[in-house]
Amino acid sequence: MMTTSLFQPMMESRPIREIAYEVLKHAIITGEIPAGERIVETDYAERLHISRTPLREALRKLERDGLVEYVLRRGVVVRAFTITDVEEIYTIRNSLEMLTLPAIVRNATAEDIAELKQRLQEMDDVLEHGDIETLSPMARAFHTQLTRLCRQNRILRVIEGQDEFITRFSSMAIKQENRRSSAQEEHHRLVEYVEKRDLQSFTELMGKHIERSKENCLAALAAQKQNRDL
Repeated sequence: MMTTSLFQPMMESRPIREIAYEVLKHAIITGEIPAGERIVETDYAERLHISRTPLREALRKLERDGLVEYVLRRGVVVRAFTITDVEEIYTIRNSLEMLTLPAIVRNATAEDIAELKQRLQEMDDVLEHGDIETLSPMARAFHTQLTRLCRQNRILRVIEGQDEFITRFSSMAIKQENRRSSAQEEHHRLVEYVEKRDLQSFTELMGKHIERSKENCLAALAAQKQNRDL
């Protein structure tokens, strides 16, 4: 069951339905509300300190996102992520990220490069100690920092809308031992290409890098499903 930490009275100026939507979306994506759990309106309205009307509006939006579904005689139920869901999310996210590459190469400053190299050094230290739980969010933060160098705010807002999904899924991909070291080597090369303003090499490597991350995540999901089916 979901903890009560997120369920504080909603004092923000945004519409209550939007705040409820964001809180529930985050909890579902992170697994705090697990797949298969029923979202009972009276229960969750009380936890969120709201009435049932904005909660229903938030649930309808979550249904459009494919995060919940209405099941006969059960009500609103949290959907499990399927391999198709993950593949689609990665495809969208990766396509958008590729659009930012020319602007990254064009806009990156010496200070930006220095900050990326410092982050990579910290990741090298974590990788050397085998702290995979720490490495996964660091890898996502590296990609976020790199992508933001494009300074194309409209694209960035759309990309960041997918980031909660990617953060959860990428942790599965990075746990594969045969991929961790090579992925980190590629991170170093990506920064090197940006520093050299080598857009062609940067684009070629980034395309391969993010596609391999997608493939590794899908392989991890398939393995999980196979284990559950045994």
